[in-house]
Amino acid sequence: MRYDGFNYKVPAEKQVRVILDSDAKNEADDQFALVQALLTQKFDVVGMVAAHFGTRVSDSMEQSYREMELILDKMGFEKEGLVFRGCSQALDVTGEPQESEGVRKIIDEAMKNDERPLYITLMGPLTDIAAAYLIEPRIAKRITVIWIGGGPYPDGGDEFNLGNDIKAANVVFGSPMEVWQVPKNVYEMIPVSMAELEYRVRPCGEIGRYLFDQLMEHAFTETARKSPFRTGESWVLGDSPSIGLLLYEHRFEFDWIQAPRITADMHYFHDPRNRPIRVYRRIDPRLILEDMYAKLALFAAGKNEGGNAQ
Repeated sequence: MRYDGFNYKVPAEKQVRVILDSDAKNEADDQFALVQALLTQKFDVVGMVAAHFGTRVSDSMEQSYREMELILDKMGFEKEGLVFRGCSQALDVTGEPQESEGVRKIIDEAMKNDERPLYITLMGPLTDIAAAYLIEPRIAKRITVIWIGGGPYPDGGDEFNLGNDIKAANVVFGSPMEVWQVPKNVYEMIPVSMAELEYRVRPCGEIGRYLFDQLMEHAFTETARKSPFRTGESWVLGDSPSIGLLLYEHRFEFDWIQAPRITADMHYFHDPRNRPIRVYRRIDPRLILEDMYAKLALFAAGKNEGGNAQ
């Protein structure tokens, strides 16, 4: 699916295939990244894979799946053939991969005879891409993985997405896949204020209202209210860099670091068998946020004037 409702056009040779893998109902920021991706003309969104978000609830993957469908409904986009269920839980202790329709979609898309690059943006655990690689290792040289997750370098440490499947992270880091990692200290570089979102997002039609209102609802959960990291006036749209790095690569803002081995307490240690991965040290929040705000406003203004998803 590619949205083609704006007056500017993206040259065919610059267009890319994207699979959005998201624990969409875990918090309230994935939704902003998903909507921005769906409105990005450079992207042919060939699949949306619902990810689990640990054991806090028993049906986390299904909740993510339903949230993805809801977003598409509110945008007026067709759901058929676009949303797929990913793995319902982390890799088991044996490392045996779980089959799922989302995992199969990743494999099938990677093995297609299509010259356009394929990016897998992972906004939650690495379970689905690890399972796909374990089932079909040939995908490794045919994809680029962009992951929002992991603690700051050089030491690592506690981080939610990583903690939901450490084994999967070690599979991916130990593979030959090209990986762009956006660790916690970098994905938190995209703060927004509640007033900013009410002013720039909520007026943008049904999807704008939903994005803002669902974040406000989440902000008043007991967990969010008691978090020392929440001020009551701001939030962090930490998944949006996964989209922003495909709009602008930030080519001077990353280091090539040998992929670490990750311990049970989420710390990094050197593993000479692993190859280097791209680890970002900074992103440009202005570019990412302004692009999202502009696309939402243009989409809302043009929704009844022929804008369409192809």
